[in-house]
Parts: sequence; C-alpha cells; structure tokens
Amino acid sequence: MPNPHLSILVVDDAKFSSAMIGRALSQAGYLDVRFASSALEALTLLEQRPASVLLADWLMPEIDGLELTGRVRQLDEMADHYTYVMLLTGKEGENVLSEAFDRGVDDFVSKSAMSEQLVPRVYAADRLCNTLQRLLQENRMLTQNISSLEQRNLVDPLTGLGNPRYLHQMLLDSIRQVESRGGAVCYLLIGLQDAPNLRQQYGEAFYNELLHGVARRLQQLVRPLDVLVRLDDHHFGLLTLLEDLQECSPSSFKRLHEGLNLKAFKTSEGFITLKAGISLVGMDAKALPIQPQALIDQAATLLPEAYGSGRVAAVRLPLYK
Repeated sequence: MPNPHLSILVVDDAKFSSAMIGRALSQAGYLDVRFASSALEALTLLEQRPASVLLADWLMPEIDGLELTGRVRQLDEMADHYTYVMLLTGKEGENVLSEAFDRGVDDFVSKSAMSEQLVPRVYAADRLCNTLQRLLQENRMLTQNISSLEQRNLVDPLTGLGNPRYLHQMLLDSIRQVESRGGAVCYLLIGLQDAPNLRQQYGEAFYNELLHGVARRLQQLVRPLDVLVRLDDHHFGLLTLLEDLQECSPSSFKRLHEGLNLKAFKTSEGFITLKAGISLVGMDAKALPIQPQALIDQAATLLPEAYGSGRVAAVRLPLYK
C-alpha cells in the first residue's frame, strides 16, 4: 500500500506536464503533492519543508535537473534528511545516465513512457523512502546513545564522529594489523584553513552548524570502513587501511579534496565555500616499529604545505635520507 502522506514535490516549467503528473499522483492516492514552476521556487519550498520525493524535469531554464539535484543534496546535508530525486527526461544513452547517477540522481522516468512508468516508479521510491527515513532516524538515535557514553570518551558529541582518543586507539590497532597481516596505513589530516575567520564573522552557532555539515560531507566521501574523527575546532582526521602503500597517494584522495573545496555548504548564512587542506602520511611494515603519535605529528608538519600549494601534501614512512 502506498503512503498517502508521502511528501512529493513536482518541478516542471510546463503547466500541462505538471497538471498531468499531479492528476496521475492524485489518482494513485497521494495527497501531499506540491508544485514548483522553476528550480529556484523548488529550493524555496524545500527550505520551508523537505520533500521525500522530488520529481523534476531534466531540462529547465537557468538551473537544470542536475544542478537542482546538487543543491538538494546540500540542503539534505544540513537537514539530516534524504530526498529521493527522480528526473523526467527524453535523454537516452548509458553515458548520460551514468553522469546523472554520479551527480546524485536516484531514478529516471522517460517522457515517452511517462504514463506507464511514473506511478510504478513513485511506488518504488515510496518504499525506499520509508526505509531511508527509518535508517536516518535510527542513526540519529544511535549517535545520541553513543554520545551519552561519556565514560568511554571516544565520541565527539557535536558530529558523532570519533575524537582524538578514538583516533589514537584505532591507529594503534591499525599499526598492529600491518605488523601481523601486512598492508599499509594511511592517515589524513584535514584542516579548515579559513575556519577561524568564519567563526569570528558568523558566530558560534553558525560554526557548529558548519562543522556538522563538514562531518556529513566527509561521511559521504569516504569508504564505509574508514575511520573519521574530529580532532578539534579546525581539524578532522581520516584513517584508512590499504593493501599497498602505493595507494596512499594524493591521487587516491583527489575526490575528497575536491568535495571539500569545490562544493559549497548550505548554511543558515547562505552558501559557504571552505578552503580545506589535506596532508597524508602512509606507512607499511618497513616503517615498524612506530608509534601513532609519529604519524599524527608528521601529518601536522605537512599541513602548511598543503595550505600553500592547494593540493594534497603526502609522505610515506620511513623517510630515507
């Protein structure tokens, strides 16, 4: 059974098309359907109240469906929400669709077969949205429960990520794993270069909001088993285990660097662009014995170079003279 109260937003600059979609959704039993004639109007409506499903035309003036999807994902980051994005398109071809999926689109409806495809695909989105929203709620509850375990002192209460003590523990475990099983450890220090100025300009509440958004962005950019931590008000850390030390290179983390620097964060003060620097230190069994603090210190030493160059600064241990 469909959920009649599923929140749906239809974005189409053609009134006839919107009317046809609205009639089909109404006949399918959906009651909470809103309409926008442009992407900008849609973003205003979403800021007022999020939608579970967004149906948008791919080709629209000023802001097309792909750019709208990117803006919606920025809103989702700050609202701790997920919007299921479905584009209406006449485009065909695997390359076109691959690009759209990579940009965050969830599904498509072909305009040539909209009368047959629209409602079944919305039904499918309906089922997925129920699951996604439940998982988000469970994740929020889990974060709250973990944060309450202050006696362990391993979790950053603002972001739900690990804290410096957790980083030390996981670094020690990772070094032991390299010693016993091989492979490599890669530790990244992520610094927010302009953070102090932003904090001074906009205040503490805004800055906490921004840090939460950075944490969410990082979680989307890293692998599920990677270890993310917030070290302090200006720095995050990332720990990843790799099969080979050669994988611990700037090119492996280019997407992470671009994801922080090239894509703005939606905040209560508008869209904020960050300048983030990343330094990375890799080591394998040849660097043993080594203490976690040595990796941490080496990454801190490299960070100014990352700020100055605008690129990921990297080193592999041991350092040979």
